[in-house]
Order: sequence, then C-alpha cells, then structure tokens
Amino acid sequence: MNSLIRLTDIQLVLLATAAQRDNGSLLPPPDAVGEGPARIRKVVEQLIRRGLAAEVDLPSGADAWRTDGLRSIGVVITDAGRAAIGVEPEEAEEPATDLPEPEVTPIAEAPSPAAHSKSALVLEMLRRESGATLDELISATNWLPHTTRAALTGLRKKGNAIDRRKRGEVTCYHLGNQA
Repeated sequence: MNSLIRLTDIQLVLLATAAQRDNGSLLPPPDAVGEGPARIRKVVEQLIRRGLAAEVDLPSGADAWRTDGLRSIGVVITDAGRAAIGVEPEEAEEPATDLPEPEVTPIAEAPSPAAHSKSALVLEMLRRESGATLDELISATNWLPHTTRAALTGLRKKGNAIDRRKRGEVTCYHLGNQA
C-alpha cells in the first residue's frame, strides 16, 4: 500500500470492495461497513475530493450516488484509488457479470467538489444582486442560526468582503467587490 496516502477503515473497505467489483462501483456499500447513509455519503465525498473515486454517468437502474435531472450519477474507484490500496489497475479490466457497466464518461468538466459545498452555496447566494438574509441562508444550508453566522465570519476571515445592507426591515448580506 502507498504509505503517503492515509485511509480510514471505512475508506479502505469501500475502495477494496469497489476494486473487487467488475464495474468499480463504490455503491452499494458492503453490509460489513455498518455505517448510516449520512456517514457513507461523507466518506465518499472525501474519496472524490482526494481523487480516489470519481463520478460517472450510469445506465438507469444502477445504484446511483446522486441524480441530476434524468441523469443517474454513480461513483467508481479511480486508478489513484486502486494504487492507494495496492491494487494494479490492470486487475480491474474484466467484463462485468452481475451489475451493469457504468458508462465511464467523466462528468464534463465538473466543478471542483468544493463548488458543491454549503460554503460555496452561501457565497453564490451572497453574490446575488439582492444578497441573502440570514433566514434565506439558514433555509438553504439547513444550518442553525449560530452556525450560519459563524460561516459568514469564516468567509470574512478567508478574505471575502461581506457587507450588511437593509432590504426593507431585514438585514441582508452581500459579497463585496473584491471576492
């Protein structure tokens, strides 16, 4: 195993299981993992961010990681993921037998995983001409009020100029011109 890449037990299990599957899919997770869907989602997102897994278009009926309109998107192990667990990429070149083979077309110039984060959503909302109220940010992110305010503070600390204005009687937050 590559000593430079540190993996948690659950990451190892997901990658090893995917490497053994003919289609390389991380889903469904093996029963031995014993983690809930929220934990699995978080671990898979980490693997995607690290380049050890990638999103691909799937045929309908396969285990989808997420959907985008009518598209089913799955998650498969990458060559970097195979290398991280010490599996040669050539070992995975067998034809599929039990699951449909995913269409191995990477999502066309997908934005970085950070673009799908809640912080990125907050920044996007702050860029709007109307900005965003605290209540709008809370309902979009599903955060508590104190968490939302802390996120705004964190964005300021990262160098984003966040201005407060009034929209009627309500305080509205806007992203300044330097961001």
